[in-house]
Amino acid sequence: MAESLDAVVISIEYRLVPDFHFPVQFNDVLRATRYFMRPEVLAQYSVDPSRIAISGDSAGGNLAAAVCQEMSQDQNETNRFKLQALVYPVLQAFDFNTPSYQQNEVTPVLPRFVMVKFWIDYFNGNYEFAPSMVVNNHTSLDVSQTNSFRDHVDWTSLVSARFRKNYKPVMPSTGKVEILQDIPSLLDVHAAPLLAKKEVLRFQPKTYILTCEIDVLRDDGIMYAKRLEEAGVEVTVDHFEDCFHGCMIFTIWPTNFSAGIRTRDSYIKWLSENL
Repeated sequence: MAESLDAVVISIEYRLVPDFHFPVQFNDVLRATRYFMRPEVLAQYSVDPSRIAISGDSAGGNLAAAVCQEMSQDQNETNRFKLQALVYPVLQAFDFNTPSYQQNEVTPVLPRFVMVKFWIDYFNGNYEFAPSMVVNNHTSLDVSQTNSFRDHVDWTSLVSARFRKNYKPVMPSTGKVEILQDIPSLLDVHAAPLLAKKEVLRFQPKTYILTCEIDVLRDDGIMYAKRLEEAGVEVTVDHFEDCFHGCMIFTIWPTNFSAGIRTRDSYIKWLSENL
């Protein structure tokens, strides 16, 4: 990226699960980003303040989106992001039965049950909740605090018929209210950026979202793109029908896969044209 874009690339080594849990990761990235965005630090690295992007893949895409939202609302920030680029980002833990979750339920590299357990790890929650979360018992209709977020993750309207196929929503009338009592961060926008209000989304920069068909997280990205567009943000969705979650890391021999090279090149091309 640095060579292709002739850009300064900063990678933040935020603290990891299992030693640290949310919101440590978010706070680490936010603190480091705010420091880097200070005018004197940008000048130290010869960075043009008008040409700064924030980016991340998978869990990094989650943090990039959350930090971008947070900084866009900070009136004290002198500099703003020109772009955000999110690569198969994980953006919500509200609905584990989107069409892509149902379609790729047992697909390597990231089956649904593993993704649910990753969320539980992130929040230092109880693994016993995992089977109930898989069937959306944590956001059932009798859990009142979820009602204000339902439109934000309503894939029946946010995801096109091409991706919805014949899948049906899973929305239990009764579930386990104790899950959200134990893990309230499931509804925290700093952990689940897709849950942000439209008033926040409209301040986001021009956005690139890369999605893969063979990925439980495909619809997270597609729904976020649609919500950003509805808020007036210019969005490019770069979808790869034959690629899988995490594929962009496979670019160096002996794992120099076509999926990795094509997604990487497409991502860098967009950045080079827009940054």
